[in-house]
Amino acid sequence: MRHEDLDYVLSREQEIIPSSGFVDSVMDAVRRETSAPPPIPFPWKRALPGVFAASCVLVSTFVIDVERFTRGTEAQLPVQLLPAFALVLQVWKTIDASWIALALVLSLALVKFSTIFTSLQKVMVDKPDTRGSNL
Repeated sequence: MRHEDLDYVLSREQEIIPSSGFVDSVMDAVRRETSAPPPIPFPWKRALPGVFAASCVLVSTFVIDVERFTRGTEAQLPVQLLPAFALVLQVWKTIDASWIALALVLSLALVKFSTIFTSLQKVMVDKPDTRGSNL
C-alpha cells in the first residue's frame, strides 16, 4: 500500500457502525465482570507471624555480624555446632548428596538459560524489521 492510497482511505469521512451483535456482546461481558465475586484477599493474618519471625532472624543476624566486625573477631562456628556440622557432612556422604546437588545446580542453570533465551527471542521478535520497508 502506498502513502497516497493510505491518505485516500483515511481522508474519506465514513460513519463507523458496529456489527449487529457487538454492543450486546460487550454489555454481556461487562455484566459478567460486575457480577463476578471479588478476588480472594491475601491471608495477611496467617502470613504476618512468618514475616515477623523472618525479620527478627534477619535483624539478629545483622546485629551479630556488626558486633563481630566491630570486635575484630573471626567468624567461627560455635563449638556446639561443630558436631552437628560433622553429622551433616557424614549424612551428605552417606546419601551421596553430591549427585543431588549437581542435579539441582544443573536444573537451575537450565531454567535460567531458557528464561534468558526466551527473553532474547522475544526482543528479537518485537524488534521492527527495517530492511526493505517503504514506510
